[in-house]
Amino acid sequence: MAATPDTDPRATLRNGLPDRYLTPEDLAAMLAVPIETVYGWRKKRTGPTGFRVGRHVRYDPRAVAAWIAQQTDQQAA
Repeated sequence: MAATPDTDPRATLRNGLPDRYLTPEDLAAMLAVPIETVYGWRKKRTGPTGFRVGRHVRYDPRAVAAWIAQQTDQQAA
């Protein structure tokens, strides 16, 4: 099933910060990378900072936006 604009995390972030924390799956979809990449970033501590809620990992959309901006700045330099 294809994501609709209401469920597509990329569209949500484009329209402003989502009103919920992102899952690893949301992050992978938003950045168009495999979920394994997101988990690899977490293991290496090179991706956006996530936090645990029980057994689940969540990402603050503001931290994700800041991480993306940092990556863009580093590549522009």
